[in-house]
Amino acid sequence: MSCWAVVVAAGRGARAGLGINKVFYTVNGRSVLGRCLDAIEGSGRFDGAVVVLSEEDKARFADLQRTEGPFDIVKGIVHGGETRRDSVCNGLLALPKDTELVAIHDAARPFVSKRIIDATLDSARKCGSGVISTPVVDTIKQIGADGRVSSLDRNALRAVQTPQCFDCQRILKAHLQAREDGLSVTDDAMLFEHYYGDVALVTTDDAVENIKLTTKKDFEAMERPAVPEVRVGQGYDAHRLAKGRRLVLCGVEIPHDRGLDGHSDADVAVHALMDALLGALALGDIGRHFPDTDPKYKGADSMKLLDAVMAMVAERGYRVGNADITIVAQKPKLAGCMAQMKANIARGLNVDEDRVNVKATTTERMGFEGEELGISSTATVIIYKQAGER
Repeated sequence: MSCWAVVVAAGRGARAGLGINKVFYTVNGRSVLGRCLDAIEGSGRFDGAVVVLSEEDKARFADLQRTEGPFDIVKGIVHGGETRRDSVCNGLLALPKDTELVAIHDAARPFVSKRIIDATLDSARKCGSGVISTPVVDTIKQIGADGRVSSLDRNALRAVQTPQCFDCQRILKAHLQAREDGLSVTDDAMLFEHYYGDVALVTTDDAVENIKLTTKKDFEAMERPAVPEVRVGQGYDAHRLAKGRRLVLCGVEIPHDRGLDGHSDADVAVHALMDALLGALALGDIGRHFPDTDPKYKGADSMKLLDAVMAMVAERGYRVGNADITIVAQKPKLAGCMAQMKANIARGLNVDEDRVNVKATTTERMGFEGEELGISSTATVIIYKQAGER
């Protein structure tokens, strides 16, 4: 089914106070119009798009093609009209004659998602129309001609956005008739309703993010640092103390009459940290990745195993925010080793030392740690991925 988009970008955006057509405003190296066209092309639903621009913006779009493009989805540039209705009509007239579905979308809504595009196009294919909408959350008051105020039932109200998708021939016919009739409308759904009756409204969970950039505050909000994706992991490990073993904690060998028993060097603190990192990545635990049945991990340096886990963190685009480790042991006293432990962990996590905390506590001689049968450790870690990173 032939499907095209008409991207309306001919407005001046005076309320934004930017001194240029707001769709050419650039944030973090990408214009509003560029982001919008990325979304249209990225949906994979369109055979092409026509962009409606004012005459004076034609050269600016050519520059945009060179600096941000090429926008292969754009098959034509059409000049806008006196009104938005005229601009959309010009765009529709420029579409191939065999176009079956059309999505009419404001370039000032650059955050449109594939889910929204899919929902509106699928509705248009089934019903002849598909308009994205959101429930109204504020109480709406209506002022009558006599000045009296009444409340509307917000449960029966919807705020509509773009894209607004239609059977192409029907919406084109409606636009041509509206041009002849001089019909004034605020959006294409209103025009469709006038000539054909009801339009089909659809909504998606992310429709609230499909905002229209209108005022200067909207653009200032775009310039704020993007909120990173943050994950938290926690880990726990415990090992028995045994004669003839080295005691290694956070990569530091500590003088003691016994060490921790295990397949590797049994560094209980690093093991807890590794489990925390794997937990944040939803990748299971260290037993899954470094099984004690595998001879190659016999006596392994746990700091090197931490390097392998950190490679998994990096491969998925994450970085460590901070880590907090607690070692639970009745003996030996660890205060004199803490600085080196902290330095080792910071180096292993590729972070500054002020992002790492290592502390030790006793259990007042309660439990296996208090009876000096073993040592346990817990760890909590935060990893993050900046918006836009892989």
